[in-house]
Amino acid sequence: MSHAERPAFGVYVHWPFCLSKCPYCDFNSHVRHAPIDEDRFVRAFTREIETTAARVPGREVSSIFLGGGTPSLMQPKTVGGVLDAIGKYWSVAPDVEVTLEANPTSVEATRFRGYRTAGVNRVSLGVQALDDASLKALGRLHTAREALDAVAIARSAFDRYSFDLIYARPDQTPQMWAGELKQAISEAAEHLSLYQLTIEEGTPFFGLHAAGKLKTPDESTSRALYDVTQEVCALEGLPAYEISNHARPGAECRHNLVYWRGEEYAGIGPGAHGRLDIDGVRHATATDKRPEAWLSKVEERGHGIMTDDSLNSEERADEFLLMGLRLAEGIDPRRYAKLSGRELDPRRIAMLREEGAIDVDADGRLRVTKSGFPVLDAVVADLAA
Repeated sequence: MSHAERPAFGVYVHWPFCLSKCPYCDFNSHVRHAPIDEDRFVRAFTREIETTAARVPGREVSSIFLGGGTPSLMQPKTVGGVLDAIGKYWSVAPDVEVTLEANPTSVEATRFRGYRTAGVNRVSLGVQALDDASLKALGRLHTAREALDAVAIARSAFDRYSFDLIYARPDQTPQMWAGELKQAISEAAEHLSLYQLTIEEGTPFFGLHAAGKLKTPDESTSRALYDVTQEVCALEGLPAYEISNHARPGAECRHNLVYWRGEEYAGIGPGAHGRLDIDGVRHATATDKRPEAWLSKVEERGHGIMTDDSLNSEERADEFLLMGLRLAEGIDPRRYAKLSGRELDPRRIAMLREEGAIDVDADGRLRVTKSGFPVLDAVVADLAA
């Protein structure tokens, strides 16, 4: 049975530490100037994996994602210890996808070979920009040259690699972005994650933006930048398979597809979220975000879970709709009806089709159109009402 035919089950492991906090980032990341006790963290990860596996036994892991933070700050033996624990308490598919996020500042050829030996078979690099002025403005610690060198190291060590870029940056024009994107595609073997810069509350950028000291592109320029992204990537053979992710056919990130298709996954580590099916009920879990508090909780009781909510049928269906419509493949409305106990309103579907925001194919799958994606939130709200 191929990975496309098996029920997907993912494991997300969160490494919460970074060398510095980027001014746009609202992820659960922390800077520590004292050395991190990696052995203690491996023991805690192992314990939480064991406890989680006892709640959802018998799963076959199809994908593992080591995210952060900056997981490439971990020693390869730390990564190996985590992967060994996953293999001890669950079975692991022979073709499992194992992704590790890395920052160019922490990329070394010897370390990458160590990750490959530990079991990592795909890396995702946080490049973010390919010019030094933008990197400095984004608070990144690497140069464009270091970023490209890191991509070359990834290429030499792994068959599968991806990198991220942020666009809609201050003073960025569609012409500038098109050139940068073409350069990125020439370096990207199979996959790119391309995110519009968003101003998140609680970040330094939020305060600067509110004070008028950080000017982002206006709505029409942002739309033009989005359109350039779609056109250039499609022309170069990396069409969007999700609103912000582009890949050559067959090279999609399987772990992220677990999220977007509403499949089951375990969240391990500080601030990790999970979706677990227990006795026919979907549980939404989240662990303590504070690394040291999470450690103490795991050592005391076997897990760091702070919330464990049972989702009712409507909540689960709404989440399926919200995540699934991000995908170019769309959703099967019959699955929505099975989850929610009600069908999507045919009048709303007809209205959105007439407006050109969605399509329905011959098999009944519902997809957001190219013109619908920029207003995806409104489309989802209309369908869910």
